[in-house]
Amino acid sequence: MSTNVLLQLDGVAKSFRSADGAPRPVLENIDFSLAEGEIVALLGKSGSGKSTLLRIMAGLLAADAGTASYRGAAVRGPVPGIAMVFQSFALFPWLTVQQNVELGLEAQGMPPRERDGRSGAMLELMGLAGFGGALPRELSGGMRQRVGIARALVTNPDVLLMDEAFSALDVLTGETLRDDILDLWNSHQIPTKGMLIVSHNIEEAVMMADRIIILSSAPGRIRNEIRISLQRPRSADAAEVRALVDEVYGLMTARPAQGAVAAAAVHPGYRLPRSNVSHMAGVIDLLAGAPFNGRADLPQLADQAELPDEELFPTYEALGLLGLAYVEKGDIALTPLGQRYAAAEQTLRQEIFGQQLLTHVALAGRIRQKLEQEASGALPEKPFLDLLEQFMKADEAKHVLEVAIEWGRYGEVYEYDFHSGLLKLPDQDEE
Repeated sequence: MSTNVLLQLDGVAKSFRSADGAPRPVLENIDFSLAEGEIVALLGKSGSGKSTLLRIMAGLLAADAGTASYRGAAVRGPVPGIAMVFQSFALFPWLTVQQNVELGLEAQGMPPRERDGRSGAMLELMGLAGFGGALPRELSGGMRQRVGIARALVTNPDVLLMDEAFSALDVLTGETLRDDILDLWNSHQIPTKGMLIVSHNIEEAVMMADRIIILSSAPGRIRNEIRISLQRPRSADAAEVRALVDEVYGLMTARPAQGAVAAAAVHPGYRLPRSNVSHMAGVIDLLAGAPFNGRADLPQLADQAELPDEELFPTYEALGLLGLAYVEKGDIALTPLGQRYAAAEQTLRQEIFGQQLLTHVALAGRIRQKLEQEASGALPEKPFLDLLEQFMKADEAKHVLEVAIEWGRYGEVYEYDFHSGLLKLPDQDEE
């Protein structure tokens, strides 16, 4: 592998403004480099700043502190040698496939005939020959993402940044596209010299990367780095690959420093994991039954649950927060209370859930307390959104409150009227 550095980050930090104008750190003290011949995967939970980091590298966002450089030159805007592929395909629906692919070449001032030849060759390389005149709506999701990748690669970038490029696709389509990209990379059919991949999928990261970087959350910092020396192509069933998957699962679910989880119980601005009640109950039921009997290896549980990592990790966090399960060294196990929940009838399950919610989630406790203090037993949601927006962006605040409302309704801690936006005590609905 070459030691020539393509991308370099030194002490990079980024904050956004909360509703009250206070800075909210998203990234802090990031030191990172991407060398020629290297594929790096970036993993982290929601709120770790992965996408923000990619946008700083691409020159789409400016860092608040530290420096980002490409081949030794400071990044102060979009860089011709860096291309990015987005999760959402980001195609212009009124343009044909070929016109979408040619956008970057047109921006560079390339003559039409040369654009036509270059884009046609790239479409053929990406398995899209014959589809140049089609509109994006005529294509499947996998083919639309191939167009997005072709558009990025046709400019012959040194660096390809992929922001969860396969996550919007079904499993089989995502794996096929991933393997095709690796085939192009390994056979040197594309000029790209380095790739950085943001992913939620641990197996995908292990299958593709030479290094895996794990970010902590809120703010994002580099927490772990794993170097992978296995030759590509790799078999997902190989013992070495399974061992690495287990290792990364263990690091991703490692317990935070003592007191970090306890802070959730006393801080109403804690970013609740986006896990719904049905996922939590499903994981508990899987854990409690055969063959796991209360304790499971996380990759094995993921296979049984048939849920992607981006949905399972918030569920693990939620179960830990509520004291129903804990994660240790790549395994998840039910607590005694989790065992009791698994064996209980629905009414007792809801009672246990509600008690744990009030004990461990400050926002739920705050909502219940304010409702009990209100003579009518009802309050609008806005004051609680305003509270959350002191600590996070408006869209994040909305998601966190939605989670708190769903959990509270299930635990019969409070009710919510969608049409009026009112939160109220459960007995307010009883006549």
